Amino acid sequence: MGHRTAEERRREIIRVARTTGAVDVSALAAELGVAKETVRRDLRALEDHGLVRRTHGGAYPVESAGFETTLAFRSTSHVPEKRRVAAAAAGLLGDAETVFVDEGFTPQLIAEALPAGRPLTVVTASLPVAGALAETGAASVLLLGGRVRSGTLATVDHWTTKMLSGFVIDLAFIGANGISREHGLTTPDPAVGEVKAQAVRAARRVVFAGVHTKFGAVGFCRFAEIGALEAIVTSTLLPAAEAHRYSLLGPQVIRV
Repeated sequence: MGHRTAEERRREIIRVARTTGAVDVSALAAELGVAKETVRRDLRALEDHGLVRRTHGGAYPVESAGFETTLAFRSTSHVPEKRRVAAAAAGLLGDAETVFVDEGFTPQLIAEALPAGRPLTVVTASLPVAGALAETGAASVLLLGGRVRSGTLATVDHWTTKMLSGFVIDLAFIGANGISREHGLTTPDPAVGEVKAQAVRAARRVVFAGVHTKFGAVGFCRFAEIGALEAIVTSTLLPAAEAHRYSLLGPQVIRV
């Protein structure tokens, strides 16, 4: 498998990263028949192009305008971390009676962690969130109508945003493909960005919940500034110094 150009190698690395969710330097070196240092150089180049983020001993793919992981894949990666983050986010409910729950796997876990036995109306564009909540009967569920996106099973487009614009929401639990201090909350798809932006506008309080890999990643469509958030909930895998930098922009940053 040797004798391929750097470009071919890098394309293969991206393919593996996107298929499996992460790549390991040693495994790639063996598979591609090149030195580990060559793989590290490839990963540095890919990181410079914003395609991967390097980790100790490997890398994971960054979501972009051209690539987004499916809900099925998200439900298998970083799951213990996502559960901790979701439970902590649900703990911020306070006296909210109307709640928006975003599409995505972490928001789905937040929905499942919401307390039963109190009057709660949940507004969502996510079919899985609506299904899970309707089944338990713990909350009154309002599903936003519209075109259903296949990968995430959530509704988008003007029907969705128009319906959402008619509500005043106490608290919105928002997810994103990327969060950065400079570019705020981003997502690859403009249609999704519209729904998220509308949810942020409709809500009195906005909480972002996401795992550490979202930080520093930048998508194509910006839908909210960091200053619009009341809180950011993530895990201790986000360094404390970095969390502090986000908190200077306004939100409380909770690491669990």
